[in-house]
Amino acid sequence: MKVSPVEIWKKIWPVLKKNYSREETFLNHKNEWELLVAVILSAQMTDEGVNKISEELFKKFPHPESMVKSSVLEIAKYIKKVNYYKTKSKYLKKTAEIIVSEFNGKVPDNVSDLMKLSGVGRKTAVAVLANGFNKYVGIAVDTHIIRFVKRFELSKEAEASKIEQDLLQIIPQKNWNAASYAIKEYGRREGRARNWKPEEDPVWLSFKKLNNKYI
Repeated sequence: MKVSPVEIWKKIWPVLKKNYSREETFLNHKNEWELLVAVILSAQMTDEGVNKISEELFKKFPHPESMVKSSVLEIAKYIKKVNYYKTKSKYLKKTAEIIVSEFNGKVPDNVSDLMKLSGVGRKTAVAVLANGFNKYVGIAVDTHIIRFVKRFELSKEAEASKIEQDLLQIIPQKNWNAASYAIKEYGRREGRARNWKPEEDPVWLSFKKLNNKYI
């Protein structure tokens, strides 16, 4: 008998929450503007890598207006250690311009307006709303979550947007943000296929126990 994703989640969530609970994003920031910049930079990049350069970046560009006054080349100097820094420099410059010209210098607080910004897709918008505005409108599906979903058979989809829709049906809305943090913390510690020790992974052991029950 095949175990449903809902049953799997009900079994592994208490274990996941107990062992990998986290209360805030991994990206260093002090306000919505810094958070937005950090999330844009984090695409195809580790949070730790972004945190290493963000302090100096935020000192130079503490608000959108300061970035508008700067050139793309100047912005690039501060993010050279970030993957795709040339493209992201253009994103940041354009995003700052849009925020200043269309949103009175304030980071938008809804998905549709956030996605008008350069370099911002749904994943970035969801992350900014959750961590910057305490608005939980979805789950920001990144590499950690994709690996988790595949490992624990929570979705058969390959696209992030479709995986998110599956997870929103499986996970109660009240747990969306906590689940997102916990899964990412799990991914940092257990998510890699290399050097992963399943026999020491409490979530995996819980999952296998559930599957064995139906064999």
